Amino acid sequence: MTVAVRNLRQTVNIRASPRAVYEALVNAREHARFTGAPARLVARVGGRFSHYGKDLEGVVIRLERNRRITLAWRSSDWPKGHHSIADFVIEKVRGGSRLVFSQFGIPSAKFRDIAEGWKDFYWTPLKSYLEST
Repeated sequence: MTVAVRNLRQTVNIRASPRAVYEALVNAREHARFTGAPARLVARVGGRFSHYGKDLEGVVIRLERNRRITLAWRSSDWPKGHHSIADFVIEKVRGGSRLVFSQFGIPSAKFRDIAEGWKDFYWTPLKSYLEST
């Protein structure tokens, strides 16, 4: 089964160190704090993760401490067996960090929801969480 796909790129600046941004994304306890939802992540290549219960799940492909996270990522409502690649690149900038996020292989029918979901369920609460501490 062929799935029509689109790619996404979003950038967010956060007034927090690259280490704080990285930890919030890979540490399940921190992730649950900023999202307010259950999270599990084994922070090693090949480690499995599930966020928002089991609505989002996949496998860790690459970890570069405080710099990069790459995941094979899927939503529970996607076609069976279809994963995208979610790549989080964290750069130190004046005043904090820049997170450059790319996601490759999003099913076209889900693209708008996914693009808005990253803003609403990740970037806004992540910024709020890290910038208030």
